[in-house]
Amino acid sequence: MSKIKSYISSFRLRTLPLAVSTVLMGNFLASYDGNYNEAVGFLAILTTIFLQILSNVANDYGDAVSGADNMERVGPERMVASGKISMKEMKLTVIVFAFLSLVSGVTLIVFADFEAISLKSWLFLLLGMASIVAAIKYTVGKNPYGYRGMGDLFVFVFFGLVGVLGTYFLHVGTLNFWLLLPATTVGLLSVGVLNLNNLRDVDSDAKSGKRTLVVIKGSSWGKKYHLFLIVGSMLLFVIYGLVCFESIWRWFFIPVYILLVKDLVFVYKNQDPSNLYPYLKKLALATFFLVLLSGVALCI
Repeated sequence: MSKIKSYISSFRLRTLPLAVSTVLMGNFLASYDGNYNEAVGFLAILTTIFLQILSNVANDYGDAVSGADNMERVGPERMVASGKISMKEMKLTVIVFAFLSLVSGVTLIVFADFEAISLKSWLFLLLGMASIVAAIKYTVGKNPYGYRGMGDLFVFVFFGLVGVLGTYFLHVGTLNFWLLLPATTVGLLSVGVLNLNNLRDVDSDAKSGKRTLVVIKGSSWGKKYHLFLIVGSMLLFVIYGLVCFESIWRWFFIPVYILLVKDLVFVYKNQDPSNLYPYLKKLALATFFLVLLSGVALCI
């Protein structure tokens, strides 16, 4: 039973609401445009969950191999570094979730009703493979991109652009320019969560050789960067609302902005990195509620 609990802990289920937010945004936007496919909506969420768990277990494994998980780390306990799951067992877990992600992703493409040999099918197959590779290579391998200041870019691309636009395209088969605004909104907020994680772990990351943007640029820069990410996301979604919303009820999500502002104020004033841990969860949940409330408003 303790081993099962260790595996569940390694899945880091608390990260799923943020991961699912990107797909939910794509689903809601497709529904708003009258092109929602229930099978695609469900499979997109399932595939995202598998990919996020894959990323989490690969991160647990990769950080243990590199030494990034050590006694100075502030966050929650990692299973390989603590010895509760062996490296061999975690490596097998990575393989299992890579396989589940692939199967779920291929099934998603099938239900999107693209022609089997069409460019769209091959494009999404390649995107799916890229997502699996990106989830693993964040901290695993000889040159993990998460250790070279590239994590922010990959999170923005896959949690924002690919997640939102890709999900919408699977439903509708086309895209339009204005969809970049909600996609970028979710992407910036997701990078904001990563940035909080990097601000929290800046000292231990620096000592272990994990060169995040915060390690490279410094915590003071990281706070200004956080301001840009959160304020930028808020402004872009307001612009999207002004252009595309036809009813005042579409602004049902605005109360979430209070949570985002509170996050900004605390992060900017905070001097102790260990105090940031609960704010990762708060920002992730604020992102989820922003998407959920805006989605409900779009669909009523």
